[in-house]
Amino acid sequence: MVAAKISAISCYLPTEQLRNEELARVFSGWTPEKITRKLGIESRPIAAPGETAVDMAEKAGNALFDAGYANRDEIDFVVLCTQSPDYFLPTSACLLQNRLGLPQRCGAFDINLGCSGYIYGLGVCKGLLEAGLAKRILFITSETYSKYINKFDRASRPLFGDGAAASLLVADMEQSESEHWMGNFEFGTDGAGADLLMVPAGAHRLPSSEATAEVRPDAFGSFRSKDNLFMNGPGIFTFSIDRIPPLIDRYRKLCQQRNMTIDRYVFHQANRYMLDRLQVMCELDPAVYYNQMKNRGNTVSSSIPIALVDAMNDGFLKPGLLTLLVGFGVGLSWGGCLIRLDDDFRSVVV
Repeated sequence: MVAAKISAISCYLPTEQLRNEELARVFSGWTPEKITRKLGIESRPIAAPGETAVDMAEKAGNALFDAGYANRDEIDFVVLCTQSPDYFLPTSACLLQNRLGLPQRCGAFDINLGCSGYIYGLGVCKGLLEAGLAKRILFITSETYSKYINKFDRASRPLFGDGAAASLLVADMEQSESEHWMGNFEFGTDGAGADLLMVPAGAHRLPSSEATAEVRPDAFGSFRSKDNLFMNGPGIFTFSIDRIPPLIDRYRKLCQQRNMTIDRYVFHQANRYMLDRLQVMCELDPAVYYNQMKNRGNTVSSSIPIALVDAMNDGFLKPGLLTLLVGFGVGLSWGGCLIRLDDDFRSVVV
């Protein structure tokens, strides 16, 4: 039986950094230490002016090829997960096929998802691989949320960083599903909460105009227009603590039934406050729970693959450990899956 697995991950992080010192100068009553203590973030990579999600995706993809972890001619699909595309159309993945020098027989499509996007993308790619429709897939996540955020938005600006990650997913002919290279997916959606995290204007429901560009204050001292990202922080927090603990319980029961133990937990790296609360509610030992975004920020769909690379480099994650990945956020959307990286897994950060 063919089984899908993650063979390699490369990460690209922009060189420009938004540090807490700058935020403290903009937002009265804040100190760098207070921001770090609450969010677990000291600095965030920010895409340069004119640097797009496709630009970052190209750099992440090239890093994988330049490191010798993949051969361009062998890629059967390129899949891009982003909510900050270069254009409404064409599909950004089509641009990547050309810019990365991938063969024209290569399929290409986008996935529009945020914080759960890596889980959904893995599930889609697993289906293509195990159905025999592909042998090697380049799955890239890339986000530039910073371009949606108003400089004076106290709720969103301290949280988000920009980044891209390219994952090489391959069909392993020698392993079986029972070995859980990548499996046991669970997905969920609550579209009734879509307005908790959105950019209200700019597409066809509410086209951008002088009216949507007008910046107004909110009750909490943030400033934004309808062309900017809006986040209801308390609403997103409530959604997360309502949905994720039951998800963890279901995975624990599943693994108990199969005489398996979840060795590591890698969640979407939202912010320290939220992850600390989930850790307590899910009764997770800090030794098996990854919570590290000090120099990353919340990179949306790229947060989990970046965390996987960081966790391997930190020694937190090792080949052979059964790891539960959990994504949750904008949509509202969530998902989980089990993976087990093997001794051949490789990574690179540029």
